[in-house]
Amino acid sequence: MSDLQYYLGLGSNITPAKNLPRALELLHKYVVVETISTAWESPSVGEPGPDFLNAVVRINSALQPNDLKDRVIHPIEAQLGRVRTEDKNAPRPIDIDILVVDQQAYTDEVWIYPHLALPLAELIPDLTHPVTGETIASVADRLVRSTPIRPRPDILKGPQL
Repeated sequence: MSDLQYYLGLGSNITPAKNLPRALELLHKYVVVETISTAWESPSVGEPGPDFLNAVVRINSALQPNDLKDRVIHPIEAQLGRVRTEDKNAPRPIDIDILVVDQQAYTDEVWIYPHLALPLAELIPDLTHPVTGETIASVADRLVRSTPIRPRPDILKGPQL
């Protein structure tokens, strides 16, 4: 069985400048990280809270999505202190989500939220919406105009790969 190509979203709004690089460091212990986007800072979504830092990484893995969650994503989140509650918008030290699998969006949220669309567009700008045909780069360009989001190149600098 050949490897699947994944794009994972990493987000944090509890000591994010520490937790985002730490999550990336831990990912390297489980999978080969091919590339990583710039970190982006944006306001909390869903309820008031500290600003988030978000980034997207491209990895390859032979694991299917549910196995990747069980064997890689959830253990890293637990190690960094993530406790899942009923409030999906609660502040968190780390959140790792599967965004794209083999050039197909795994969640429709990539087309809605700039904190996902912008870093994703850096890595896979030609990802195309299956219904509208719009590229993620075009979506990101549109969303950034109405959202206070800014690049934070200081967060994930240095030899990350």
